[in-house]
Amino acid sequence: MAKRYKIGWFSTGRGEGSRGMLQAAYNAIRTGELNAEIEFVYCAREYGETDKTDRYLDMVKEFSLPLVSYSYQKYRAEKNMPSPDLSQPLPQWRLDYDTEVLKRLEPFHPNLIILAGLMIVASSLMCNKYEIINLHPAAPGGPAGTWQQVIWKLIEAKAETQGIKMHVAIPELDMGPTAAFCTFPIRGKAFDNLWVEIKGRTVDDIKAKEGVENALFKKIREYGAVRVVPLVVATLKAFSEGKVRITKDRQVVDAAGRLCQGYDLTGDIDEMVKGKLG
Repeated sequence: MAKRYKIGWFSTGRGEGSRGMLQAAYNAIRTGELNAEIEFVYCAREYGETDKTDRYLDMVKEFSLPLVSYSYQKYRAEKNMPSPDLSQPLPQWRLDYDTEVLKRLEPFHPNLIILAGLMIVASSLMCNKYEIINLHPAAPGGPAGTWQQVIWKLIEAKAETQGIKMHVAIPELDMGPTAAFCTFPIRGKAFDNLWVEIKGRTVDDIKAKEGVENALFKKIREYGAVRVVPLVVATLKAFSEGKVRITKDRQVVDAAGRLCQGYDLTGDIDEMVKGKLG
């Protein structure tokens, strides 16, 4: 059997999504779908901070995965510092926190790091040390921001396509090249009537009156959310099989070493979610 690919898993472990991604990767490894190992899990919280993270940490222990748990919020409180302004370079205390994390990760040598629900920005120290991929809730070339912001921008632009991508983490937030992605239409049978319902309305009006309960907003979210876990597993599989990799200068190349605009997993993901959507 080929040597197992080593994955480092970064998360804040704050909710169901974080647990779902870890569970799916763990299952894929156990069944042999993914020839890899999760070498360690780093969590930016510790036991006792939130019930949700405690459940995540319990899952890590249940899976017998090496755990590095180091609280970002406790560190920030000890330094008596406000949350960093992400429009500015990270302050020194924030870099010092990552230095402490890196010390704790010295025993490990992952081939790839995945940010799977890490609610703090990976600093230049992290990005320069490891090959890191991060989840972003839009297609390549799509809107920036949180998944809520992305969906509102898609509605405002009257877009026809949405997607999800895994991109290379670099010091510039959400600006790294696409590693892998999938896309899906937001027009057609499931969507057309919902577009008609908002015709002539502004996004500001929809936000004010219905917010995230708007039917079109919820449908776009549903079609994206169901693809997140499959994309994470499929991306890890593509990396572990050498179909895509990150170069030393943080570019993405295919198996032949050619620069690519991301590994298109749309067909694979469509098969994986078939029957799960209305």
